[in-house]
Amino acid sequence: MKPTDLNTYLEELTHPLKEEIMEVRQIILNSNKQLTEHIKWNAPSYCFKGEDRITFNLHGTKFFRLIFHCGVKIKARKIKGKMVSDKDQLLNWVADDRAVLQFSDMIEVMQKKKAIGLLVNEWIKHTT
Repeated sequence: MKPTDLNTYLEELTHPLKEEIMEVRQIILNSNKQLTEHIKWNAPSYCFKGEDRITFNLHGTKFFRLIFHCGVKIKARKIKGKMVSDKDQLLNWVADDRAVLQFSDMIEVMQKKKAIGLLVNEWIKHTT
């Protein structure tokens, strides 16, 4: 998707938590300058070296989620178990290589701001 398409998507986004979504988007983009952004699953998604790693899930109206994943390509992993350490226990682990971080308001976004940046970079490190 072209950057203008992404910008149009974001301008036209109607979600009760749009302000919170935009804040988390900036946290992600500021945490790692090598990430690129496009639309996947009808939501912003972030790639590292062309491979999707983090994608918004905007299906809720009282919350939204960030999905931490390994993209569509299945790769053999040397490390067994969960992909990253989650000392603050913010992630909901769906599988050892897929985790979800949920937000319901701006207070929660701001409380998790530092952790989001750390999780983004740790996820990129362990999935590439």
